[in-house]
Amino acid sequence: MGGYSTHIRRGTLLQSDSAQRLQGSLAQQLAVMILSGELPEGHVFPSELDYAEQIGMSRSALREAFRMLSAKGLVESRPKAGTRVASRRQWSLLDPDLLAWQFEAKPSLKFVFDLFELRMVVEPNAAAFAAERRSEAQLAAMGEALDMMALYGLATEKGRYADQRFHMIMMEATQNEAMIALASSILAAIAWTTIYKQRKRALPRDPIPEHRALLDAIAASEIEGARAAMTELVRLALSDTEISLLDEP
Repeated sequence: MGGYSTHIRRGTLLQSDSAQRLQGSLAQQLAVMILSGELPEGHVFPSELDYAEQIGMSRSALREAFRMLSAKGLVESRPKAGTRVASRRQWSLLDPDLLAWQFEAKPSLKFVFDLFELRMVVEPNAAAFAAERRSEAQLAAMGEALDMMALYGLATEKGRYADQRFHMIMMEATQNEAMIALASSILAAIAWTTIYKQRKRALPRDPIPEHRALLDAIAASEIEGARAAMTELVRLALSDTEISLLDEP
């Protein structure tokens, strides 16, 4: 059981000045190992005392990392049975942190396709609602976000933030609280697929025209036009991501 601990870089986490960052870094490392399959479902960790010593961490830091992972469904602890990796069906796969860690661990094709299926279910309908219910202020804010996205491009943090803002405002324009509750997961999926598909190359195309077509349809209150525009936007984003994933060695 202890063999897995050698993959945690002993001592490197101790350089942080913040205990919270320290614990977060440990949780991240463990999460990536779980999500990549390096720590498989059902893997039982050594006792806190032994494991903390193996990886050069305090027991309190390890306990906090396990607490964070437990809250996201990745591990489970039981009296006398210790802490083990939970079954995948318990993982909070749409948690924004888990999405980030999943892309760090290199996602499977199926996982990426599942994300885009979710986007295809939610976002075209959200766009249709937005076309019917948006306010003028929301239209203006989406236009400003799109201008910033065009100015900086998705290769930059500012450009990706503008993209996030564009989609967030659109979700808010649905006036549907259940849909808005999904926004953080949807936005995380957009952000991490955008970063992932350009990690080795520039984006294969300019995504601004599709976003502009979507905004125009929403501004014109064209419900079916907005639905179709968002469908096309997600379809092209999936195509770009497929190119990147299939290009992997």
